[in-house]
Amino acid sequence: MINRIYIRLTILFCLLLSSGLPVVAQTLRTIKNSAFTYGEKLEFRVYYQSAITGKVTAGEAKLEVKKKSVTKNDRESFHIIGTGQSKGAFNLFFKVNDRFETYIDEAALIPWQFIRRTREGGYKKDDEVTFHQNHGLAVSRNAVKKVPVNTQDILSVFYYARTLDIGGVKPGESFPLPFFLDDSVYVSKIVFLGREQIKTELGTFNCLKFKPMVLKGEVFSEPYPMELWISDDLNRVPILLKSAVIVGSVKMELMSYEGLKNPFQSKIQANSSKK
Repeated sequence: MINRIYIRLTILFCLLLSSGLPVVAQTLRTIKNSAFTYGEKLEFRVYYQSAITGKVTAGEAKLEVKKKSVTKNDRESFHIIGTGQSKGAFNLFFKVNDRFETYIDEAALIPWQFIRRTREGGYKKDDEVTFHQNHGLAVSRNAVKKVPVNTQDILSVFYYARTLDIGGVKPGESFPLPFFLDDSVYVSKIVFLGREQIKTELGTFNCLKFKPMVLKGEVFSEPYPMELWISDDLNRVPILLKSAVIVGSVKMELMSYEGLKNPFQSKIQANSSKK
């Protein structure tokens, strides 16, 4: 109770300070979004693989943009939910049950609210973050933090990244992506590696290949352990992710999709001949 009162007083203090300055209220940006829309659903299968275990199904992950818009701060917004659960034998040594929700402004593609429920092994973390984008504040359950303009959360940053224009980008170039997590602002980078054709259980796809930067720690021993393949079309759908961990590797593969905004042109038809 005391902590909540402190946070409310801190918010009020910050808003009073900002309101006393001769500054016009920030105008929200407008982002051209040709990548996703309401009703999109993506489902992935997660595998763990090592020399000892072979290939083991570790779990599943889902990303869903709800079909109806939600009004946040008097603006139409996407409600997006991401979940991840471990499956089968993997539950015996590392059980995962995660749920993330974000409410993203439809025009500006910035978050208004982020909800986190993390259960990973013995680790538990719940949080709710409200973004006061016009005042540069992020308010979590435990803190009030100043944040840069257009700061994302860890779920909304993925959807914003799908809208980036990479038409003239060359292999080796990177994009900075700031996001708010655990009461801190981080800046990740995603490095473009080029174009590549990838074959999965769902089919063969023409893809854009990236290396996302992650935080080093107990799971990842170096900052660029992942390789990510995204559909080379307007949808920018993740097709495959491979990651080296301390022991073995993890692969996340697209298994089903629906509600895409555009035709899935990167998927190569079985009867198509190579040119």
